[in-house]
Amino acid sequence: MTDPGLVRKKLAQIETYVAELRRLANLEAIASDVRERRFVEHTLQIAIQATQDVASHIVSDDRLGESKTNQELFELLATAGWITDELAAALRAAVGFRNIVVYGYASVDPAIVRDVAENHVDDLLAFVEAVRARLNAGDGV
Repeated sequence: MTDPGLVRKKLAQIETYVAELRRLANLEAIASDVRERRFVEHTLQIAIQATQDVASHIVSDDRLGESKTNQELFELLATAGWITDELAAALRAAVGFRNIVVYGYASVDPAIVRDVAENHVDDLLAFVEAVRARLNAGDGV
């Protein structure tokens, strides 16, 4: 059974990370300022990791299936009705971005970092909203 207190704590962390990005990041400077780029990359990384942690917790505790990859966690959540298929696809892409940042599969293009920060953090907030709504409805707890 999903621990709603633990999940709510992680959801609040995701909201905090997104708020910090929006308040503190100078996205115009990402291409020329390594410190700024690393701040944005790292904050995105930990926000996406927290999202992944919530997904893993729910999938495991609710016994939604076995995922072979972290990206598959979101497919399992979509199948169980926690999130939409569209949101699952966006979050799989976010995990792919996180993997590039963490494991250095390739150098991260500053334009991609900026694009993620400008256009895709709302996906993380949509995840927060969907999970919180399900918890508040008493499903999965």
